[in-house]
Amino acid sequence: MEFLDIRVIDIIDIVLVAFLLYYMYKLVKGTVAINIFVGIVILYAIWKLTELLEMELLSTILGGFLGVGMFALIVVFQQEIRKFLLMLGSTNFRARRKFLKQFRLISEDSIAVTDIQAILNACHRMASNHLGALIVFRRNNSLDFVKNSGDQMRIQVNQPIIESIFYKNSPLHDGAMVIEDNWIAATRVILPVSNEKRIPQRFGLRHRAAIGITEKTDAVCLVVSEESGQISYIKEGDFVLYEDTEELAHKLETDLSF
Repeated sequence: MEFLDIRVIDIIDIVLVAFLLYYMYKLVKGTVAINIFVGIVILYAIWKLTELLEMELLSTILGGFLGVGMFALIVVFQQEIRKFLLMLGSTNFRARRKFLKQFRLISEDSIAVTDIQAILNACHRMASNHLGALIVFRRNNSLDFVKNSGDQMRIQVNQPIIESIFYKNSPLHDGAMVIEDNWIAATRVILPVSNEKRIPQRFGLRHRAAIGITEKTDAVCLVVSEESGQISYIKEGDFVLYEDTEELAHKLETDLSF
């Protein structure tokens, strides 16, 4: 009956492992890596079963394979590992902000609320006129490494300014716009372009750049397609689906809130 002697720490251990597996599955869901992830889980379960049944030879072979295979897994899952570590760091940072705000160690007035409606109105106007646009929203990770590639500024967010910046004849329309809180922090920014093969060919460099920056940071992006007039919302290197403007506004408010 020793297996019934479960401590509280054992329950916590099981819950933490379950959360770890859940978030790992969430990161690789919908990608080619999901098949590799499932295969590794099955192989690990078989290894533990052989240990339990005291099948020493097979257990030793599987254990050695899994041990050596860790180096290969780091290469295969490098993007997913980056996103996982980024998610952990960002979550902890937001939690600290909320904790400090509860004790009023951070002033509510010091946290500017992004004017999402003005941004979406500008995007819809540009979409109807088939003007391309790429807007990057900073969350927790610093975007200084890309802001330095463009023209840094500090202009409060408003609809006319956004539309004028992305107007075809504007000298600032080429490249991305970076928004921090409720300020336009930089324009003409050059973003890292994703090399992901699964991106449909109908999406151009704007979408690849948006996917690239959201793969490397926790930023989120709005992309207005010059060809189709479609507005895309991109987060964590993936397209986020939405039904209407209200749902898109809600997603943005949720992702940009601390």
